Amino acid sequence: MTTPRSAAVAGILFAVLFATSLILLRIALPEDPQAEPTWAGDDVSRISAALVIAPFAGIAFLWFIGVVRDRFGQLEDRFFSTVFLGSGLLFLASVFVSMAVAGGVLAIGRHSDIPQDMIVQFGREVMLQINNVYAVRMAGVFMISLGTIWLRTGLMPRWLAVTTYVVALTLLLVVSLSLWVTLVFPAWVLLISIYILAVRRREWRLQG
Repeated sequence: MTTPRSAAVAGILFAVLFATSLILLRIALPEDPQAEPTWAGDDVSRISAALVIAPFAGIAFLWFIGVVRDRFGQLEDRFFSTVFLGSGLLFLASVFVSMAVAGGVLAIGRHSDIPQDMIVQFGREVMLQINNVYAVRMAGVFMISLGTIWLRTGLMPRWLAVTTYVVALTLLLVVSLSLWVTLVFPAWVLLISIYILAVRRREWRLQG
């Protein structure tokens, strides 16, 4: 599998898996942080499924980072590449910590003899803070650094780099504890991946 196609496939896998994990968590957790947690079978199953899916989304994202960076080749800018790599890894670490907190909340919820209300609310808030403040900001930095590299090297069209800047600034400036905000990042990765696949197919047709 060629590098551009690998990046596209990895990006699509990450976008689908990560978005699925977030949606499952969002559906399972109550919107109101003061609401009393309920541990119905469906909610437990959704959280468990999200925790199982998340590591695979992380693996796909690591692959996406690797193949995208490999495509820079001799055009790689060390400064922005370092920021790109570092922010991507910090984003992934934040997501994993957030999911680990969700797993802890789930474990507490399974033990009826443990007072749950305050602990579960605390865990939920910690998870949202990590995910929507730190992970989202790192995603924004990741996008800005990648957009800058694209502008400098011309590896991607200018309109896509500008779109990346706009979406990244939105993630950096918008303050929200809703998990829906985080879905902007996998949607962007999906857009980039589909574009790479489309360009690759066009090249194959021209060569054929």
